[in-house]
Amino acid sequence: MMPALTQALAVASLTDPGRVRDHNEDCIESRPEIGLFVLADGMGGYNAGEVASGMATSLISDGLQEAWQPHEVERMGRDEAKSLSERLINEQIARANGAIYTTSQNNPECAGMGTTLVVTLFHDNFLTVAHIGDSRLYRLRGESMEQVTRDHSLLQEQLDSGLITPEEAKLSQNKNLVTRALGIDPTVEPEIHVYETQPDDTYLLCSDGLSDMVEDEEIRLTLLTLKTNPTLTVQQLVQAANDNGGRDNISAMLIRVVEPFAVPRGWLARLKAFFR
Repeated sequence: MMPALTQALAVASLTDPGRVRDHNEDCIESRPEIGLFVLADGMGGYNAGEVASGMATSLISDGLQEAWQPHEVERMGRDEAKSLSERLINEQIARANGAIYTTSQNNPECAGMGTTLVVTLFHDNFLTVAHIGDSRLYRLRGESMEQVTRDHSLLQEQLDSGLITPEEAKLSQNKNLVTRALGIDPTVEPEIHVYETQPDDTYLLCSDGLSDMVEDEEIRLTLLTLKTNPTLTVQQLVQAANDNGGRDNISAMLIRVVEPFAVPRGWLARLKAFFR
């Protein structure tokens, strides 16, 4: 039996409308018992953004809760489990994309709605992450923090092609122009990767309402300083975004790997699994 994920992972999350917007179009969903965390930042008029992000998080979470059965997956090899996680996440994203797209086609008040997305699934000392748009996943390992996801945005494309410098990017007016979103087109291509986790890793899912308002270095120092208190960490990050203007909705989901969560292997583990 693998260690309970709820013991191996310390988690906290917070979402806030910010200082300027009168309602929150971000949506977050946690299913810690299966190691699933989903964040979406909706867009569209008439509050349709919150319809899109709400549909995305609930459909994907419910779909994966049903399709991803840790007790069944434990009987597989690690590579097989990794492949399955990628395939199931991809399927549930496609299903949610279709549902959001259909809703926007059939309801004039929802026309053109869409959402960014980050999905993370923890299992057997690995993490499967899928993302669409400019909501991000960061990882703090030791004292260094890196952005695991790569924004699907016009700004990132300009940076990649050398049209602008990182300094110019900070001042750009194109910050919020995403090149990929969930629910805008009949199909969407999520980016999906698998990473090995290590004890003491800290993972942060966030919407651009946080990453646009708070410098990466300040995020890193906050994660480092308050590492043992995830709840205080997310409160501090949201507070920092609001202190810096809070121009957008702000969401942060924090997952810290407290201990390894490997699936036991060997004849005894297989025997126990057989009788479960």
